[in-house]
Amino acid sequence: MSVGLPILPGATADARRRWALGVGAGLALALAGCGSWPRQLGGGARSRPVPATQPPLNLDPAGREEAVAHAMLLINTPYTYGGNTPQGGFDCSGLVSWVFSRIIAGTPDAARRLPRSTAQWAAVSVPVDEAVLQRGDLVFFNTTGARFSHMGIYVGQAQFVHAPSSGGTVRKDTVTSRYFSRRYQGGRRVFAA
Repeated sequence: MSVGLPILPGATADARRRWALGVGAGLALALAGCGSWPRQLGGGARSRPVPATQPPLNLDPAGREEAVAHAMLLINTPYTYGGNTPQGGFDCSGLVSWVFSRIIAGTPDAARRLPRSTAQWAAVSVPVDEAVLQRGDLVFFNTTGARFSHMGIYVGQAQFVHAPSSGGTVRKDTVTSRYFSRRYQGGRRVFAA
């Protein structure tokens, strides 16, 4: 008894081969989309970008790679609600505040008080489209029913570093994952360019 593809009972070997090639081509096309941003993140629930409601930070763009490096070094640091140090752990906005405090240390911006909450970070940052999102930009999510309830630092290739939740650790995730793509609220920039 030969075992064939159940979808093609009685089909010739050539017909099965053509069917398998068609399935393979379809899978390749489907997987090709995994490397790019979905056409509209947030499941269509995202409204127009909210402009900065306070003067934007406009930090020196030379700090972008330093921000990414600091964020990557904090991976596996424990999550702590209200946490804002590597020793005490981080929540999402505490992580961002700690990273950017290192970027502005020793610069003219050092005296400037950085935001602490996700809403405060959104207020001093400028919306940026996914097509021009750069390493070091911020990404925001609605995880609790509030527009800017979670955030992370974009590190490239649709990935971001964030402090996710109680019992977790700082980690890298993708904006295009099933969970985060549905909750994505947009990218925002704190750098001058």
